[in-house]
Amino acid sequence: MLRQKDFAAMTPEEFTQVSKAIADVAAVRPLRRSRRLRPHTHGRKLDLRRLARRSLARGGDPIERTFRRRIDVPRKLVVLCDVSGSMEAYTRALLLFLHAAVGSGRGVEVFVFGTRLIRLTDQFRTRDPEQALAAAAKRVGDWASGTRIGTSLRTFNDVWGRRALTRGAAVVIVSDGWECEDATLVAQEMARLQRAAYAVVWVNPLKGSPEYQPLAAGMRAALPFVDRFVAGHNLASLEELAGLLAGIERRHAA
Repeated sequence: MLRQKDFAAMTPEEFTQVSKAIADVAAVRPLRRSRRLRPHTHGRKLDLRRLARRSLARGGDPIERTFRRRIDVPRKLVVLCDVSGSMEAYTRALLLFLHAAVGSGRGVEVFVFGTRLIRLTDQFRTRDPEQALAAAAKRVGDWASGTRIGTSLRTFNDVWGRRALTRGAAVVIVSDGWECEDATLVAQEMARLQRAAYAVVWVNPLKGSPEYQPLAAGMRAALPFVDRFVAGHNLASLEELAGLLAGIERRHAA
């Protein structure tokens, strides 16, 4: 079945068949309970302001009672995707996933990194996935090059973390963990990221292999600060990721 087939082993025809399924899976968003009370037919708290407004049309008699309650709304989702050379076999599938995630509604931010961090949210807002991928390729100058995970995370924390982008967000990092520089920086920046985020999920396509062990220095440095460590090598694993994000909670066992 194509659900179980590794993206790296798919023919172009097979990949075309699963592209729509990838987009459907990515539409699933993590949820949170809203802080504000919203109008709701099954609410338990009287909506006094709305009740008063409606009573004016009936001479001041509060005939129709209205209620409010907290509802589930999409949680902020931030994705940082590795597009270095070692991830090339999975890049197209993962970028299609990210394009669909951006199209699922507000509150989704997408970044890619190789030797530097680049924000691609605006490029991915177009409805046409092929157009989005072409715009991304034009924007990213170091596609399929080396990997500087620690430096990219530091840029994210310094520039975007200070804008409260990470606060309360589910942060997904997609990478095989290969780091060209000192992995100490990876650990340092992952610690900063974990303190600010609601939860941190690391997606590693190599984890789909039964023989996989997290031996790469960058991966070993990051794991203590990861709430959930999952694979992302085929459609089935992306479906599992979507299910995980839909019910994400803090302090998942890695």
